[in-house]
Amino acid sequence: MKQDATRNAAYTVDCEDYVHVVEFNPFESGDSGNLIAYGGNNFVFIGTCTFQEEEADVEGIQYKTLRTFHHGVRVDGIAWSPETRLDSLPPVIKFCTSAADMKIRLFTSDLQDKNEYKVLEGHSDFINGLVFDPREGQEIASVSDDHTCRIWNLEGIQTAHFVLHSPGMSVCWHPEETFKLMVAEKNGTIRFYDLLAQQAILSLESEQMPLMSAHWCLKNTFKVGAVAGNDWLIWDITRSSYPQDKRPVHMDRACLFRWSTVNENLFATTGYPGKMMSQFQIHHLGHPQPILIGSVAVGSGLSWHRTLPLCAIGSDHKLLFWVTEM
Repeated sequence: MKQDATRNAAYTVDCEDYVHVVEFNPFESGDSGNLIAYGGNNFVFIGTCTFQEEEADVEGIQYKTLRTFHHGVRVDGIAWSPETRLDSLPPVIKFCTSAADMKIRLFTSDLQDKNEYKVLEGHSDFINGLVFDPREGQEIASVSDDHTCRIWNLEGIQTAHFVLHSPGMSVCWHPEETFKLMVAEKNGTIRFYDLLAQQAILSLESEQMPLMSAHWCLKNTFKVGAVAGNDWLIWDITRSSYPQDKRPVHMDRACLFRWSTVNENLFATTGYPGKMMSQFQIHHLGHPQPILIGSVAVGSGLSWHRTLPLCAIGSDHKLLFWVTEM
């Protein structure tokens, strides 16, 4: 008998704002709980969550908001800095946001009196992706509908600027070789840049448009995944510049692609809110069908837990969490 893969969220957290984006902190922050950030129409919320999968004495999920930051404009993207520490005295919370006003804001807080933010201006259209350099956290990369990828230092000065052929949709930094950057464009091209030489060193082609989201697999950096049109696509960059595997998944166009942080064969995709529900799916490269399908009335954002096969998605005044097996 074929088991039905469709299921409701395992855990739900009620939120004070509509959730446009959600991000687990992908870095070790020296605390047993997991930092999570979500952004709404006016605020960014920073919280910790612990799941029963990791702590035996927790029933379901334990969530606590640590700090709310007034943002004043819709939050479109959030990126965590590796400098965030909960075990330092005082603690350090550091992240940046992209917003509907085409600006990047860099927030720093000690969760007490020090709550600062700096505005990084330069993009002339919507910002679709942003990320901190994962080793030192001293630079931020961003991509935009203005056909550029820009690198900024923490003072807000642009240190590099790449002109793209179409809107930049996603940007990822190599986890070890921090002079390597991956930029995905809406026209279906994914390029890798050498930041020292400030030039492209490799490109991949999806042969499909529009490419909406791409992600570098941090467990195996030879793997790149993306969604374009209705399909997900996977590349092995050692083999070919064309996808090794692809499959149609979302009827109403695919929206986001994210690799799991714990298993190089596990990834999740979301579709655009269609006529009924927006769909969220978890896939395993060893399985022809999605291993989990979730329906969300209105879904936005997608993030994997740092150490568990668990996904978070934002919804209308809710955070939803799905768990799968490895």
